[in-house]
Amino acid sequence: MRGVVERGVNNIFTVRCEEGRYLCRIKGKVLADSNSEYNPLAVGDLVDFMPVSDTEGLITARAPRRNCFQRWNPKGDANQTIVANTDLVVCVCSTQSPPFRPNFVDRVIACSRNVPVLILLNKCDQAIDEQSLRRLELYRGLGFQVLSVSALTGEGLEVLRGVLRGKTAAFVGQSGVGKSSLVNALTGTVRQKTGDVSEKYNRGKHTTTASAMIDAGEFTIIDTPGVREFSVWHDDPLLLQSAFPEFAAYSPGCLYPGCLHDSEPDCAVKKAVDGGLIDPDRYGSYLRILDSLKDEKVPLWQRRTKKEHSNAGKNSQRS
Repeated sequence: MRGVVERGVNNIFTVRCEEGRYLCRIKGKVLADSNSEYNPLAVGDLVDFMPVSDTEGLITARAPRRNCFQRWNPKGDANQTIVANTDLVVCVCSTQSPPFRPNFVDRVIACSRNVPVLILLNKCDQAIDEQSLRRLELYRGLGFQVLSVSALTGEGLEVLRGVLRGKTAAFVGQSGVGKSSLVNALTGTVRQKTGDVSEKYNRGKHTTTASAMIDAGEFTIIDTPGVREFSVWHDDPLLLQSAFPEFAAYSPGCLYPGCLHDSEPDCAVKKAVDGGLIDPDRYGSYLRILDSLKDEKVPLWQRRTKKEHSNAGKNSQRS
């Protein structure tokens, strides 16, 4: 049977299919083609499973993902997929408490692999500074959809519902921006716990502890745990440039193929920044993310899998 993962806690996954919902474990505890990841399955994954009762089953395989939202998990020293096979990633921000952080938005965009990003400004009933407004206009100019809503007053929610209609959307954001409040407002019922913002640090307190798929009738929401900061996936650094579409018009003019637009000579992207054609704050954000990929002693794209290491060791012993 085939179904979609709606939730996963302690290696027990809720899988929904036409026949209903099953609580499933991975057969044999190891899933093929998932050795290089922190977690073998994520909410939104399509899986094949064998029922062992009317309510339980064993997952045997994961279907190829068409897209994902993925971050680097430093504790597990591997990439971690948070959501898979979604139509939209909604980056939820707030005007203040906590304040709007464009560098966080840039990281969300970078972590969204082959999936469009909607930048959603919650708490629009609160004041927002001119610098943040300019950055939001910059995102619009780059082709990102930007909406303003208020979970408290209901402003903008109907427009958001129209955008979400017929889609599966993953809500991602920092703790305290009001993701859970938005989910409750959009679904018309209290489904998710909500929390306050720390007055001392102006940061949110975690209320959602695991990603969960929520059927809202005309659309589906995947609510993800709030974070304060997170690291971008570790992979080929050239892939990072897809999160900065403003580079595309200038990068063909770089002297070297595969230019990372960092310290290379005759870089057309750096010239565009110096000439005021690319926003310097966005370019600075790109360099900080790029540096975080370089900080890893052995980058993921240069590693061999555990199986390759094992085989190499056996071959060495034989020789």
